[in-house]
Amino acid sequence: MVCKSVFAGGRSVKLVATELGGSDYISLNLYDLTGGARLVPCEMPVARVITFLADLERESAG
Repeated sequence: MVCKSVFAGGRSVKLVATELGGSDYISLNLYDLTGGARLVPCEMPVARVITFLADLERESAG
């Protein structure tokens, strides 16, 4: 299950996802800053979050 919350007029996004039937969990914040986007994972490596998002995008397009 994926839950997306948008704040600050769309300049801040929080994404939380839990594995259906499992215990895997992803949480991140994405900030649209003047100098560019900044991805801030919550207590996990950036690579894990990027892999999850890429898989989610492929699944959604599928």
